[in-house]
Amino acid sequence: MTDHAANRALIAPLRAAMYDGIGVAAALADVLAEDAVVHMCAPFGDMTGADYYDIVYAPLATAMPDVERRDWIVMAGADDHGADWVGCGGHYVGTFSAPFLDIVPTQRLAHMRFHEYYRIAEGKIVEIQAIWDIPELMMQAGVWPMNPSLGREFCVFGPATGDGIQNGPYDVQTSNASKTHVVDMLAALTRHPVEPVEAMELPRFWSDKMNWYGPAGIGTARGIDGFRKLHQIPFLNAMPDRGQADDDLTFHFFGDGNYVSVTGWPDMMQTITHDGWLGIAPAGQRIAMRSLDFWRIENGKIRENWVLLDLIDIFAQIGVDVFARMRQMS
Repeated sequence: MTDHAANRALIAPLRAAMYDGIGVAAALADVLAEDAVVHMCAPFGDMTGADYYDIVYAPLATAMPDVERRDWIVMAGADDHGADWVGCGGHYVGTFSAPFLDIVPTQRLAHMRFHEYYRIAEGKIVEIQAIWDIPELMMQAGVWPMNPSLGREFCVFGPATGDGIQNGPYDVQTSNASKTHVVDMLAALTRHPVEPVEAMELPRFWSDKMNWYGPAGIGTARGIDGFRKLHQIPFLNAMPDRGQADDDLTFHFFGDGNYVSVTGWPDMMQTITHDGWLGIAPAGQRIAMRSLDFWRIENGKIRENWVLLDLIDIFAQIGVDVFARMRQMS
């Protein structure tokens, strides 16, 4: 079996360099395979590992000269295709002192959540799939150009238990049980709206005190009722064919103790046929969605779920240039 603890340790020097803001280019060069592929959220797009520093990280470091990376989840595991992954969630924080992607600087502390997934092979990162919550940065600058969120917007918490950075030996039994719980939960979700809402069995899978941490533009919801009201009902009302194209998609689920991750590029495909989600007018648009998620299991149920969707890419697919609208506000 893969030594997943070693894979977590593999990216530790990179994480440390990004925390200190020193030697990041060298740390990336040490850990990235020569032919590594990077899938970044919009507006960055796909690139090679060799280009990642110049295209993605260096502009952020220019905008926030004191930028530091703060991970609150670091976990590893193997997906069902035999690939090994490390998943990280946290924030980039720093003084927002120069423009980033034309977002106006605030000259104050700013935070931007990240979910980053690294596929590991032969001791190197061979693939990155990552979403940065760029709308979160727009909101702090007062230039979010789309509809307001239904949920609560704030600097999202890390795990309540403070154990998101996995350091110990890999626990196969607990990890597999956690992954099975999440996969079963997602299968139950797809029963609705074809079947009544009860078919999703939400109380079976989710804690009454769950927190669902959505991306900026959707926001955070508390409890099952909050989750349904502020995210799930608008989402399913607008796209009732959710889950019907799963056979055309590739999912990468992996567990590490009480934590579970999924990544895919994309991992959802559905059609906007009705009103209600993000203020998008329904015109039968078929969209591919990138969603990078973490779940934390507590006492046999999901207590916390961190979700990042590439909202800027979704808007681009329906012909809305978020950045053009933002520049008109600046």
